[in-house]
Amino acid sequence: MNYELNEAYLAWLYKQIGDTETKNPSRKHWKFALQLYTKEFIWLVPNDDNRKADGIDLRYEFLEENHIEEADIEWMSIGCSMLELLIGLSHRLSFETGEESRAWFWELCENMGIGMRWSCDRDYTNDKAIEIDEALDRVIWRTYSPSGLGGLFPLPATHENQREVELWYQMSAYILSDL
Repeated sequence: MNYELNEAYLAWLYKQIGDTETKNPSRKHWKFALQLYTKEFIWLVPNDDNRKADGIDLRYEFLEENHIEEADIEWMSIGCSMLELLIGLSHRLSFETGEESRAWFWELCENMGIGMRWSCDRDYTNDKAIEIDEALDRVIWRTYSPSGLGGLFPLPATHENQREVELWYQMSAYILSDL
């Protein structure tokens, strides 16, 4: 795998969620982003492969923006990371609502219980990394509550078990519940 390409891509992804210029460790989230980037999203519910595709499409956007005509086939074929999934969902949410994508990213993290203040580099420890991994696993394996609490899109009231609903419909219901 081309490590320079991978590092440039991770930096490009990070610019979508954080300030690359800050030196303050209480406002940096590089370690958190790297953990999300190394955790693969696995889809279990039909049509969630579309959300995986949204995440992987970010690679094509990166290549196009950086005028890279050919990418390492191995790099292009790796699974969708949780970072890519969350950024892809954030872009969709931004398109649907007109609100900033970065704000949506952090709202999704907050919904999982791993928000911006909680995940900064200054406070990043092995214990925090374990808790973050548990939150990611809860989303991947859909062990959050039937209302979506602990997942990406908690709802105040629902008649459907959100663990069985594809992410697109969870997202749509979440947007409507916020209005």
